[in-house]
Amino acid sequence: MSVDMRTFLAHVELANPVTTAAGCAGSGRELAQFFDLHRLGALVTRSITMAPRAGRPTPRMAETPSGMLNAVGLQGPGIDAFLERELPWLAQRGIRTVVSIGGGTVAEYAALARRLTDAPGVTAIEVNLACPNIEDRGRVFARDGGAAAEVIASVRSVMRYDVPVVAKLSPDVADVVAVARACADAGADALSMINNPLGMSIDVDTLKPSLAAGTGGLSGPAILPLAVRCVWQVHAAIPGVPIIGVGGVMSGHDALQLVLAGACAVGVGTALFHDPYACLRIERELEELLQARGFHRLADAVGLAHRPPGSAARHLLVDSEESSL
Repeated sequence: MSVDMRTFLAHVELANPVTTAAGCAGSGRELAQFFDLHRLGALVTRSITMAPRAGRPTPRMAETPSGMLNAVGLQGPGIDAFLERELPWLAQRGIRTVVSIGGGTVAEYAALARRLTDAPGVTAIEVNLACPNIEDRGRVFARDGGAAAEVIASVRSVMRYDVPVVAKLSPDVADVVAVARACADAGADALSMINNPLGMSIDVDTLKPSLAAGTGGLSGPAILPLAVRCVWQVHAAIPGVPIIGVGGVMSGHDALQLVLAGACAVGVGTALFHDPYACLRIERELEELLQARGFHRLADAVGLAHRPPGSAARHLLVDSEESSL
């Protein structure tokens, strides 16, 4: 018997829990040459900014043990080009699309959300809180609960009520639960965690940092335990808020860890750089693991590691027969 892999991101139903991670699949065209994008739970775009951005200088990627560092710098054509060329391409094909946005001020996030609120084809908005706040000495929004909450409240206030707002959280904070709670209280419908922790490597041949920017985001298998820990802590504290688990997912086994910790969906990023079919493989492997363990529904595994045997599931998927009553 197959497993019911459906899940919900707030009130939006996804056919399966596997999504791309922001910045790892462009805006869909790159992956579309390999498989039908309808097979994804959702496609998460790269972070869209108001103005076009060339990104940071090269080199801006470097391999590390069990991972990679990147300092791309939100390279992209800006919101105008996105609305003119990229989003219509996805909307015409009916692809569930989570649009990631990044800004330097609260007003800029709100302006981006306002441009997207009536745009067709937007399934959800993911708010990339790892951007530096240029009005606060460059301190990253995600590192302060108050600043993060202000951004989320501004986006939620202008975004259509039927479009979920997802807060993308960083692990580089003293208390990730406090930031998550602040975002949820400010109107976030769901949380995505984790964004890349900050790391650095030095080339011992050139005697200089491996990245031109010096530091960069660490991704890949090395950060999976960090992602599992953050998802675990936040789900334990605020179990009613849906979580997309992101960070180091290379297999169905990795995805299941995040699900058991409390994630109802899983984002795949770095794995796509060497395996464009990674999302499909991971979804298949996750279903096989659930089936082998006697699960009939993905929803019954969400957060299960928190619960004593025999207790009821916290994240329930309502059967279609029940929802029609």
